[in-house]
Amino acid sequence: MTISSTTTSTNSNDSTSPVNIINVWKWNLREEFVRINEIVQKYDYVSVDTEFPGVVATPIGETKNKQEFNFRQLILNVAMLKLIQVGIAFMDEDGNLPPGKPIWQFNFEFDLHGDMYSTASVNLLKKCGIDFEKHKTDGISMLDFGELLTTSGLLANPRIHWLSFGSSFDFSYLIKAILCRQPPEDKEKFFSLFKTLFPSCIDIRVMLDQPGPSSVLLRGGLQEIASMLQVERIGAQHTAGSDALLTAKTYFTIKQRFFNNNWDEVFKKIRCELSGLSPSPEVN
Repeated sequence: MTISSTTTSTNSNDSTSPVNIINVWKWNLREEFVRINEIVQKYDYVSVDTEFPGVVATPIGETKNKQEFNFRQLILNVAMLKLIQVGIAFMDEDGNLPPGKPIWQFNFEFDLHGDMYSTASVNLLKKCGIDFEKHKTDGISMLDFGELLTTSGLLANPRIHWLSFGSSFDFSYLIKAILCRQPPEDKEKFFSLFKTLFPSCIDIRVMLDQPGPSSVLLRGGLQEIASMLQVERIGAQHTAGSDALLTAKTYFTIKQRFFNNNWDEVFKKIRCELSGLSPSPEVN
């Protein structure tokens, strides 16, 4: 099923100039963050996606509800596992990419012989072109990435709107990189920290749970929803740069087609809510 509309698509879709997915390794990490630090000053929308080695552990014992189970599973796995990729795409309020259309894809240090992973997840990432040998030799340390992210101007900045899709793991891994330790195990403390670091965050899955046509018409994963909306993917699925760009383009398309008339009201309800963990605790 596709959903046609007379609404103009985001400008990043309209131009014929190519998108530039920049692969970042340990040897060009600092120079690429210099570029990012400049772009942060002018672009208010940041789409993020991560690739990580799946889910390897399940919490034991009783939980009060599905959200509590999801949170415990999240913290347990993020504590045990490492990032493989982070994708970041910047856009302005009209969905325009910066000049040169850069999308950053950060590639992290990961050793298949020493680090934990789900075999099914790693096999999928291999099929999508992720070079684990290069990740072992040239990958970025989470410590270095966290340090540069902390000083980039992206964090604790209410001007920056973070765009994501089903992103509880994405932001938890970013928090782990920033803290150099696992995220808080207490849900209230977790959300307090999350909302401090990412004060304006939109999870498309939560957005689509709001009452209206989009909640009925748009179901499934990111690729399925993008295909229904006729939003074109650039790059390989399950690579962080391509997924970050597709997330941003999908967000702007959904907002224009379904929420143009009541966006302010919807935004208040969904800001800093994460799919599978919502509703978040009240944070003073």
